[in-house]
Amino acid sequence: APAPQPGRHLFSDPAEVEALRRDLLAWYDRCKRDLPWRALGGVGASAVSPALLPAVWVSEIMLQQTQVATVIDYYTRWMQKWPTLQALAQASLEEVNELWAGLGYYSRGKRLQEAARKVVSELAGRMPRRAEELQKLLPGVGRYTAGAIASISYGQATGVVDGNVIRVLCRLRCIGADSSSPAVIDRLWDMANVLVDRSRPGDFNQALMELGATVCVPKSPLCGECPVKQHCQAWRRKLFGKAPPVPDVEDCGVGDCPLCPPATEPWDSSLGVTNFPRKAAKKPPRVMRTATCVLERRGCHGAPEYLIVQRPSSGLLAGLWEFPSVPLAQDLQEGKEREELADHLQAWMGQPVAAKGLQFIGEVIHIFSHIHQTYVVYSLHLDGDVTLDPALSPSRWVTEDEFHASAVSTAMKKV
Repeated sequence: APAPQPGRHLFSDPAEVEALRRDLLAWYDRCKRDLPWRALGGVGASAVSPALLPAVWVSEIMLQQTQVATVIDYYTRWMQKWPTLQALAQASLEEVNELWAGLGYYSRGKRLQEAARKVVSELAGRMPRRAEELQKLLPGVGRYTAGAIASISYGQATGVVDGNVIRVLCRLRCIGADSSSPAVIDRLWDMANVLVDRSRPGDFNQALMELGATVCVPKSPLCGECPVKQHCQAWRRKLFGKAPPVPDVEDCGVGDCPLCPPATEPWDSSLGVTNFPRKAAKKPPRVMRTATCVLERRGCHGAPEYLIVQRPSSGLLAGLWEFPSVPLAQDLQEGKEREELADHLQAWMGQPVAAKGLQFIGEVIHIFSHIHQTYVVYSLHLDGDVTLDPALSPSRWVTEDEFHASAVSTAMKKV
């Protein structure tokens, strides 16, 4: 026999759905943050001038894994430099990386530009307007970004599910199964599509995300300020200490509900609504060590110059510039680290490099999303000029100001 429908986790009452929409949108109209992409990204903005680069698209790509406060300046500079799809399509990857430098997850900028080129060259300069087409046709546009662009820019009544929405929906309906599992994510998408307001889909989706970002936050949520707390089962459970009865709807059966918390993780009254959502334990980050050398020479005007080289066009930090670096095996002795770096520099410079001539400066730790990276930093001052092997990766000498204006990662700025 099929498992019973987890009725109490769903929004099955049309009156409640309508009330939730009304309460959430009224709160959003009063309390929404003044963000630059909202002024340009409303329904009809791109219809007036289809050549404009959709503000929502740029902001949503930048906001992936990055806080709003950090994104605002990057977004403003980007839209001033490339206000149209044509302008972005004509930009070089080097320009894109330079503007993106410091924002992290650099493949986002590259895919954004690739998608603009595809719109201009293959789609006659017209953005797709349906979520299904956006996701299918544009590189770097996944299900969430497609839903955001389609609902906010073009008024399609489609839901969105991001980290904030996951948290809000899991609390509203006491969904305690692993919120990163495909089965739960699919249910949350179904729920978002049921809830989205048909007349104001873009505003509703932004309101749901805004609620998660400002009120229904991961820790210490502001339940007293929540406009939809009367619809929130986690809040009611916090008040009454147990799951509230739901009239005329069967509960979740006999412990095999796919959305309930596992029996091994019962409700913790000290956590309240932050019992939800629950996530699987993260894998520990991969540990890496890299030897890096800051090669310095005296420039023609007397100012010091530093050698930077370009990383491969794919993989981590693709296409960015860095000081000459070489990955190290774990547990190498310092002497061996110096020798490996000296050998690497010798390949670049075409002349012997004495390991003992490398001056140890210190170590820099940088945390990527999945990598705990330690840079072991050395310096080497060159008295004469060197001829670099043109068969190797692109390289150039830069002043300190030129270094900071180049497409270099935050990690290299730390170095």
